[in-house]
Amino acid sequence: METIRQQIIGCLTEEAMSAIDLSQELGVREKEVYEHLPHIARSVANLGKKLVTLPSRCLGCGYTFKDRKRLTRPGRCPKCRSTRLRRPMFEIRLS
Repeated sequence: METIRQQIIGCLTEEAMSAIDLSQELGVREKEVYEHLPHIARSVANLGKKLVTLPSRCLGCGYTFKDRKRLTRPGRCPKCRSTRLRRPMFEIRLS
C-alpha cells in the first residue's frame, strides 16, 4: 500500500495534473494535496527529478502568473481583476 505522497508522485510522473484533479483521483482534500507538494518537491530532488509548476493563467486577459512562488491558486488577476483563472498544473520531470 502506497502513501498519499507516493501516489501523488506516481500520478505526476505520468501526466500534468492540478491539485483538484489529484484530490479527486486519490480521494483526499485539495488542501491536503497542497500541503504535500513542498515535501514531494524535496523528495523527488533526491531522485534527480524536479516538481515543475505550470503557472495559473487568467482566462479573461491571458495574464500568466509566471513569477508566483506559492503553489496554490491565486484569487484573482492583478491586471483585469477577473476571478476566472486556470488552476496551476504540476508534473514531475527529470532534472
